[in-house]
Formats: sequence, C-alpha cells, structure tokens
Amino acid sequence: MDPTPHRQIRALYDEDTIAVYQAYDPAIAEPALAAGTFVAPFSLNRMTWIKPSFLWMAYRSGWATKPGQTRVLRIHLKRSGFEWALAHSTLSHYDAAHHDSEQAWRTTLATSPVRIQWDPEQTLHLQPQPKVRSIQIGLSPEAVRHYVHDWITTIEDVTPVMHRIHELTRTDVDEARSFLPAERPYPLDRELAAHIAAT
Repeated sequence: MDPTPHRQIRALYDEDTIAVYQAYDPAIAEPALAAGTFVAPFSLNRMTWIKPSFLWMAYRSGWATKPGQTRVLRIHLKRSGFEWALAHSTLSHYDAAHHDSEQAWRTTLATSPVRIQWDPEQTLHLQPQPKVRSIQIGLSPEAVRHYVHDWITTIEDVTPVMHRIHELTRTDVDEARSFLPAERPYPLDRELAAHIAAT
C-alpha cells in the first residue's frame, strides 16, 4: 500500500468563489455576519487560519462546542484571492522532498505571508484518515488585510447544520452524510500544485 499522504484541496466552490471555514465566539461571529466581512473585535494583526474542509472544521471546533469556537462560519472568497494565498505560501514544516534545504525553507518561511499545513482529513465520526490530507491555510497580517478587505464576498452561519450533522452521526450516518457540503477536488495548475506540495 502507498504510504504517501494524499494532499488534495477539496472544497465547496463555483466559478468565482470558494468556501472556507472558521469558528469563533459570538462576539466576533455576529458582527462579521452583520457586516459581511470581519470587523472589530476581529484582529487584523494576528495570523488567522482558514480551512476548506467542513469535517476538519468540525474536528477543530468539536462540532462547534469548544470555548471560543461555538459559531462556525462559512466564508465565501474570490477564487483569485484564494489562489493568491496559495501562490504566496510556504509549507509550515520543512519537507526534504519539497525544499532544497532546511535553511532555504527557513528563509522562505520568514518572508512568506501565507503558511500551508496538511493535516489528516476526518471522518464523520471525527477519526483521522492518515492517507487523506486536508489543507489549512494560515494568513499573516499582510494576507489577513487582503482577506478581510478584498477577498470575502459573503459569510454564512453554518452552526445549526454542524449541530444537526453531529446529532445524526449518532443515529443515522447516511442522513448525516447527506447534510455535508458537496466538496470536490479544487482545480490547480501544475505549477501551483507543486508549489503547495499537493499530490
């Protein structure tokens, strides 16, 4: 069996936008929903992580139950902005198969406005799938400003859906699966796929 992780972006997207997820306290989520983008008390001066995988967000937030993560937002971004983030990224961890040297990676990391991390995708029961990887994208303050002011088109509150799926995982897995967003492989050109170490 091939032990190599399968690094592929899977997301809900259309011709112009792609959906990512974040989870926050209501104090941040409610103003963002009202404004259609992030506003105070959201901070532009710290790194923020966006995730295209609904199930990875479910895992990270404990189905929207962890303190500070009780409201799960689906943020629709311009695909042009999302791809800018990928093109200006570097992996958050050194990978000898991907980088010329550890020093070269450290130099790039120090100047990159975006970080990429590949983590095990999750099942409906929030068990890791070691052979299937899900992307997380860390935006530095430079990239966060683009994210907030230029890329976001709409924000939805998907907390009720997340709670419903969680309830159904205990009683009817097939029905729970029917509520999941229709995530599919996101198209990347060869150069961009290689840049983020997708497979």
